[in-house]
Order: sequence, then structure tokens, then C-alpha cells
Amino acid sequence: MNKEQQYEQIISYLNDSIKENKRLHRLTLLSESVNLLKDAFPLMDWVGYYLEEESEGVLYLGPYTPGYDACEEIKNDRGVCGKAYSDRKTQLTGNVHTLPYHIACSSTTESEVVVPLLDGDKCYAVLDIDSDTKDAFDSTDVKYLEEIASLIMQVRI
Repeated sequence: MNKEQQYEQIISYLNDSIKENKRLHRLTLLSESVNLLKDAFPLMDWVGYYLEEESEGVLYLGPYTPGYDACEEIKNDRGVCGKAYSDRKTQLTGNVHTLPYHIACSSTTESEVVVPLLDGDKCYAVLDIDSDTKDAFDSTDVKYLEEIASLIMQVRI
């Protein structure tokens, strides 16, 4: 199965979950998507969400794949996650060591993609995916991860 088919399968699964459970909570989808992504893509070494806490100016660790180092909270104006949050735009980084603002939650991370979960202009969370391989992600990942983020945001909090 190629990358596009794997993403389509994940999106289909999430869509089915939404259709079958009218009381589905967004947090449930966050958790499901973390596991689905991690299982489908071996280059995704860490998959998780940072949830926005505007009153404190931080993004705090939400559902994630255990086993790797993670920052428990990130100031919402720092790092690749903070940039995705503040710019409201996906960040695709083939080599995190070239970014002066990168925060090293794990010493093994080489590349990263961070997708904001948006409700209009409000950012609810960011999906953070790290790889221990340089240039692990591309525009195909961005396209489908943004679609997953949009799908999740259709579900109630």
C-alpha cells in the first residue's frame, strides 16, 4: 500500500468513527489518529498533539505515542509547534537542526511536520510529528495531515 492509500485508509476510518458515533468527542479522535498514524508510517517516530491553553500562553501535551521524549508544555510562541500555532500554518522541516527556533524535546529528531488544528482563526491544537530521519515528510504528508486536522475539527469538543 502506498502512502496516499495509507492516509486514505486512516481518513476513512476516522470518518466512519464520526458517522457511527454521534456523541464522539474530539479528544477521542485525537487519540485514535495518533495511534493510526504511528502504526501506518514507520518514519513517524513520535506523533502527538499539543493543546492550546491561551490564558497561560502555552501548548500542553495531549495524546501522543509513548516511548520517546516529549516536552510537557511549550510556550505558544516557541519552537516549530509555536510557529505553527502563531502563524496558523503547517510547518514542514526536513532538517530541524537548521532552525534557530527549534526546541529539541528529543535528541534524535531530524525532521518534523506540525499542523495546526483550526476553528476559523482560533488554533485549538497542533499535530506534531517527528522523525529520526532527515527529510522524512513531504507535500503529500502535509496534504493528508491537514485533511485529518480539518476532519477532527468537525467534531465537538
